[in-house]
Amino acid sequence: MEVDKRPRILLSNDDGIRSEGLKVLYEALSEFADVTVVAPDRERSAVGRALTLHRPLRCEKVDENWYAVDGTPTSCVYIGIHAIMKRKPDMVVGGINRGPNLGEDITYSGTVSIAMEGALLGIPSIAFSLATFKDFQWESAARWAKRISKRVLEEGIPEGCCLNVNIPNLPYEEVKGVQVTRQGKKDYTERVEERRDPWGRVYYWIGGEEPNWKAEPGTDYWAVKNGYVSITPIHLDLTDYRALEILKNYEW
Repeated sequence: MEVDKRPRILLSNDDGIRSEGLKVLYEALSEFADVTVVAPDRERSAVGRALTLHRPLRCEKVDENWYAVDGTPTSCVYIGIHAIMKRKPDMVVGGINRGPNLGEDITYSGTVSIAMEGALLGIPSIAFSLATFKDFQWESAARWAKRISKRVLEEGIPEGCCLNVNIPNLPYEEVKGVQVTRQGKKDYTERVEERRDPWGRVYYWIGGEEPNWKAEPGTDYWAVKNGYVSITPIHLDLTDYRALEILKNYEW
């Protein structure tokens, strides 16, 4: 009897288990891999690498190879690998996220945290985001995600690295190709809006404006803005090595 050599992929997201982006990515990856979905039971966007530590986690099987966890995306990866899949998968994938994860915003992203957790465990890992907030071209994004995932499985990526992939919201044939990019920089125009509830008490709403980044050639934002898929290799060593050498000379 021939052994099934299909790769095993753990798939999660931060938009919740009912997200359309999760469904289309599952279908695309299932064409060449055995995919297990372990995703938050509700939206958990912008939680970064938060881990659920101070209460029990509940995991519900909602379909064959689909599990909903009442925790953060990072918690889903942890539960998926150590409790559900029993052994390390060949790849960890996050997405497809509604909206871009560009520039410094990756530190907020639950989607990117999925790939980071996989990288920490020595597993090739990718985060996929569709760079729009409306009229989503899910099928196009899923085709690009499948193409990139297969190539990474074939070629590999450096240990400790994961890939942050942003896909322009275009039909598949209109995407110009792939660019390997560096992390861009955000133009911080966001505001905090002060409002009052029906009882006159003040509350605050963060955001309210569509994000914007500096369109510098070679960056993730420039690539997506110009119709390319952006692939940014990132890692969790946050040391500023330039500052490290400067600080060594201080008289502490």
